[in-house]
Amino acid sequence: MASDLLSGASDDYNASSIEVLEPLEAVRLRPGMYIGGIDERAYHHLAAEIIDNSMDEAVAGHANRIEVELHADGSLTVRDNGRGIPIDPHPKFPDKSALEVILCTLHSGGKFNGKAYETSGGLHGVGSSVVNALSDRMYVEVAKNKELYAQEFSRGKPQGPIQKIGAAPNRRGTSVTFHPDAQIFGSHHFRPSRLLRMVRSKAYLFSGVEIRWKSAIPDGDTPMEATFHFPGGLADYLSDTLQKTTTYADRPFAGKVSFQEKFQVPGSVEWAINWSPVRDGFIQSYTNTVPTPEGGTHEFGFWSAILKGIRAYGDLTKNRKAELITRDDMLTGGCALISVFIREPQFVGQTKDRLATEEAARYVENAVRDHFDNWLVSDSKSAGAILDFLVLRAEERLKRKQEKETQRKTATKKLRLPGKLTDCSSKTRDNTELFIVEGDSAGGSAKGARDRETQAIMPLKGKILNVLGAASGKLNDNSEIRDICEALGVQMGTRFKVDDLRYDKIVIMTDADVDGAHIASLLMTFFFTQMRPLIDKGHLYLACPPLYRLTQGARRMYVADDAEKELWLAKGLGGKGKIDVQRFKGLGEMDAKDLKDTTMNPATRKLIRVSIDEDAPGETGDLVERLMGKKPELRFQYIQENARFVEELDV
Repeated sequence: MASDLLSGASDDYNASSIEVLEPLEAVRLRPGMYIGGIDERAYHHLAAEIIDNSMDEAVAGHANRIEVELHADGSLTVRDNGRGIPIDPHPKFPDKSALEVILCTLHSGGKFNGKAYETSGGLHGVGSSVVNALSDRMYVEVAKNKELYAQEFSRGKPQGPIQKIGAAPNRRGTSVTFHPDAQIFGSHHFRPSRLLRMVRSKAYLFSGVEIRWKSAIPDGDTPMEATFHFPGGLADYLSDTLQKTTTYADRPFAGKVSFQEKFQVPGSVEWAINWSPVRDGFIQSYTNTVPTPEGGTHEFGFWSAILKGIRAYGDLTKNRKAELITRDDMLTGGCALISVFIREPQFVGQTKDRLATEEAARYVENAVRDHFDNWLVSDSKSAGAILDFLVLRAEERLKRKQEKETQRKTATKKLRLPGKLTDCSSKTRDNTELFIVEGDSAGGSAKGARDRETQAIMPLKGKILNVLGAASGKLNDNSEIRDICEALGVQMGTRFKVDDLRYDKIVIMTDADVDGAHIASLLMTFFFTQMRPLIDKGHLYLACPPLYRLTQGARRMYVADDAEKELWLAKGLGGKGKIDVQRFKGLGEMDAKDLKDTTMNPATRKLIRVSIDEDAPGETGDLVERLMGKKPELRFQYIQENARFVEELDV
């Protein structure tokens, strides 16, 4: 069953395969650095990390079965029939087993040098150790060389040495059982429906694996037991997703290509795409079976191949309007899945939301392009229908753009330039940004730091109205809310239209303290209740201003909070002398250069896109109601449940 693209991976998987880069530290102090937070998404990310390890064994050709079992006490077991984690003493730590090193040390694993795995979902060597650190109990069994071994851990620490349990002549592989720590995650728990979707998608992504699901916790219509095995891969996945949806092609454009054939590098790309006139388009992408919800270079290469192919087909059929089609037009009604396997992928962030490997774009584009050209020619009926649909979308887009440009040119005449809005000079919405900032002082710094062409600044006079439950008349009478609407060029509620937006990004930029967080919460509540499509379409962002500037000699570093400050004070910045610490009490205290370099310059800043969990949209509304609604008892209950996570308040 070994995959041909991974045949170079060595079967000699032992302790010497495990490379150690640095000891485990700070995970429990700052879980957000490693799993993106302590919310439900982060909670389920723990499961993904362990399942991904078993998937790596399957993709490497060493396992063909994975079992995922949710127990009544909320713990989760993931088993595979792979090679088993090495249990012999580690060369650098002869008094510890390789198993203990892997589970108790950050940046340790067999995925750095490519000897044990040619492609893998985990590459930073932090997955298993982070799950261990954030679990109040973890129990690992390894069946290897016809012997069964076990070791127990709690909050990242071994509860004893590895033990030989006995003979296991008919068993091989690894079994990991863990229970996430309530001290970190509070009342969160695994949802069977969400786990089931996760394991089903993994089975679609690698046709050579069978995944068995079992749950002891009822969850609506979610089956208590199921087995997933999909020989058709992503083509099956897309058919299951679209089901009876009307599409322009009877069969999707789907395929799989090994990079070895064309580029002499290990890896492959698999894809499936169809277009529908009756539903919104989407793309779901994966790298080494890990979801990449923010896309990346593999998506860029895929859409580049599709765009060039459809334009070439238009040229072939004498349809000159095909040149008008853009990637955005293809996304309208385009339902696509893409999965790549590549060696040593580079991601943006530990949670691997976006692929950054530059070569992936070229590999994917070249692999997909020829096949797409052949598919279009072989099915001229579907190709013609798709081309006509995309040309129509392109014409509609250009018409809207022309209308919007006309509106923007006369906007300053129609609008009263609300509040103290300092507009940008661009005559189109493309790449423009409105920064909603806290107060005139911060507004002054932001004006000095901005790009006048694309960045507009609007200072708020104070905290806006809490709109949850407020009467419509009260909303319309509130000057801050009225100014925001006029600056954006939109109306509220059912009259809101995304196409009316005057800016591409709306960025909430408040101080890195409690008051700033409160203002940001009020603004997000406003946009969530009155302009929900603005969030759904990815237009709302949070800026990430630093709380401290650390200076040691010629070295300068900006840090987000006290925990990160303490880490760097302990480590040092690599410069000479004492580390000077400057705390920014507000954005107004930052000079324009600091604010530009850390928070506003697209090349150096970090923005957080505000999004709603697609797996649990109702829970977002419930949380907003609990925190921002008119029932103080719900807010008090939430504070009681979560106050133990707050060690120090900045007030």
